[in-house]
Amino acid sequence: MGSDSKAEAIKRAKVLMVGAGGIGCEMLKTLALSGFQDIHIIDMDTIEVSNLNRQFLFRQEHVGQSKAKVARDAVLKFVPHINITPYHANVKDPDFNVNFLRQFNVVLNGLDNLDARRHVNRLCLAAEVPLVESGTTGFLGQVTVHVKGRTECYECQPKPMPKTYPVCTITSTPSKFIHCIVWAKDLLFTKLFGDKSQENDLFVCSDDASNSEKPMEDIFKRAPDEDPKQYGKKIYDHVFGYNIEAALVNEETWKNRRQPRPIFLRDALPEKLNLQNTNPEKGCLTDDLSLSVLPFLSLNNPQEVWNLAENSRMFLESLQLFIEKREKDIGNLTFDKDDQLALEFVTAAANIRASCFGIPLHSLFDSKGIAGNIVHAVATTNAIIAGLIVIEAIKVLQEDFENCRMTYCLEHPSRKMLLMPIEPFEPNKSCYVCSETPLLLEVNTRTTTLRDIVEKIIKVKLGMDLPMVMQARTLIYEAGDGLEEDVAANYALNLNKSLANLPAPVTDGTMLTVEDFQQELKCHINIKHRDDFDEEKEPDGMVLSGWTAPEKVGVATSNGESPSADHQITLEPTEPEVVELDAEMLDTKRKLLATLERKEHEEEDHEVLSILVNDDDDDDDVVLLDDHPEANKKLKLQ
Repeated sequence: MGSDSKAEAIKRAKVLMVGAGGIGCEMLKTLALSGFQDIHIIDMDTIEVSNLNRQFLFRQEHVGQSKAKVARDAVLKFVPHINITPYHANVKDPDFNVNFLRQFNVVLNGLDNLDARRHVNRLCLAAEVPLVESGTTGFLGQVTVHVKGRTECYECQPKPMPKTYPVCTITSTPSKFIHCIVWAKDLLFTKLFGDKSQENDLFVCSDDASNSEKPMEDIFKRAPDEDPKQYGKKIYDHVFGYNIEAALVNEETWKNRRQPRPIFLRDALPEKLNLQNTNPEKGCLTDDLSLSVLPFLSLNNPQEVWNLAENSRMFLESLQLFIEKREKDIGNLTFDKDDQLALEFVTAAANIRASCFGIPLHSLFDSKGIAGNIVHAVATTNAIIAGLIVIEAIKVLQEDFENCRMTYCLEHPSRKMLLMPIEPFEPNKSCYVCSETPLLLEVNTRTTTLRDIVEKIIKVKLGMDLPMVMQARTLIYEAGDGLEEDVAANYALNLNKSLANLPAPVTDGTMLTVEDFQQELKCHINIKHRDDFDEEKEPDGMVLSGWTAPEKVGVATSNGESPSADHQITLEPTEPEVVELDAEMLDTKRKLLATLERKEHEEEDHEVLSILVNDDDDDDDVVLLDDHPEANKKLKLQ
């Protein structure tokens, strides 16, 4: 098409942007400078200090304000004669329904979590509005185009799920540093500073009666007049000394594993250092006025790996600082990677535990990345991806679908290219979202309750917000605020009944119809009765299937803020990973990213990383996987 028609398409277009963060700021600027006249922005977040290094529309004075509104005001300063409408709201709010989306010509996503992305995908399908998706992770990025009936939808391929670790691995037999981090932040930190009534596996005592320092039964309960430093020593010896001693009693556990070594404070920290006390008036505040032990211990390089003595001092001093400076918070705290003192405590605790089990220690910087699931954002990648989004949006507006491309931004050149464009994939005929192909759910219909199905399958796995569940013509469950009290009470009773005991019994061969009116999504679930499940591999006692596992592995997809679980990528901390291509793949679609070269890890401390959505912050997040089917596959570009 000619330039005149392109300019006209841009001028007439009404565009919805969802997300005004890392990619969103770049995208809004590019849209405005490209001639778009009517832009709407939805973002529920407010600006944080950590956003300022890459979200260039924001300044220090904007911290705490709405991202959508500040972004609008910033762009109007250099492109004043266009219409930008901001919404400081959640895209999943009822106001942003299918009818709302129908007024737009294209939707551009810059979201930071999988749940919201699935929601927008379903609304776009129902409204028949094209969607341009995007994501970045460090130097990697991608842009994908989704047009109903022409290309696959965002959910045509299943997304990688987070790795979960058995409690016994975390508490008894850690083999990787991630195990120590999970133990430190989810067990020890929670036990000391969170809800103390929560059940916890940390209470294990040594049977060595000859040891006069044997912990009391209420080891984690601190007496009001107990000296904070003595309390810290007691906790230290309990979790790193007595607990490990108790674990060694079971010799069978260590037949094929390296035995851990108990570490007591007297062995880890010289008495001279042990007796030193922190001056609470010095060295406990950082530049942003957050509490920190780093200045006091002169540990100013966050990428330096502390030795055992330094970790031990950090453990004691940070615990003491919590008690002395943040006593009112104790009992209500949850770990936050941006809480400097919490991060220091967790890093020290994880490193000491790693020392016990012969696992390599990590720096504060690395620990923050692991504990907070961070792959640091790169502003240049965000800018490149934003430009590609606008290019694809213009093609969509001109209905030039034949030339739409999925474009991958690579970290290293492949065939002298850093941007790898490919044709969009066709719709997956087995996709339950855009093809309405029935799903199959294997479940014990006599023991599994309707609540299990609604909470674990329909809401979590299928991503429905306000589901309605029908068995044939009988409505057995419905969610929503407009229900009458007696109707809602009947549905509540149904939730606690087993499937076989519902008013319309759900047994082997039954088909359930599940519908979400807010998303205008309907799907069918075929029920297959099964008596037994593997508790380790199938802990929920349910197996949901009905889609074909994807062969492709995407290069990257978060959003310049948080990662997405869009298409899986595996990374190692020591070297970059990219996708292997052969000579014929550029002329095909499905096979483009299918060739994988397996690489076995030789060092235990080389963690495998896989992108995962996390909506807690504006950095790119990852989750570390252990023994995932695809986790050891190393991807390379020829």
